[in-house]
Amino acid sequence: MFKSLTPKTIKPPFARYSHGIEVPAGQRLIFCSGQLGIAPDDEVPEEPGAQAELCFANIAAILNDAGLRLADIVRINAYVTDRAFMRPYMDVRDRLFGDPAPASTLMIVSGFSRPEFKVEIEVIAAG
Repeated sequence: MFKSLTPKTIKPPFARYSHGIEVPAGQRLIFCSGQLGIAPDDEVPEEPGAQAELCFANIAAILNDAGLRLADIVRINAYVTDRAFMRPYMDVRDRLFGDPAPASTLMIVSGFSRPEFKVEIEVIAAG
């Protein structure tokens, strides 16, 4: 399906992600807006790992509407509001994704639209 692009001429990834992912010709692309860790009842968990779980659950629902799954994600852009939140996010990401791992970027940002949000995740999927 997808091919991981990790040239031997550059430093390997720092964590479990691919430097690049090749999508076969003829696949359609789905672009998901950034999802926050908020449930349909407006509950926002305190713990960043729980927020990451909700972000990915929301993304899974969006992809499901297009007939796709989390395994169809080829690119992740994730944002956390504190360096301490990187590991809880990465633990969730690493548990949810097999090989090849999606191409991924993780950034520390100063904040989101509401102060209780600690994680935001946007993705590109192909299928």
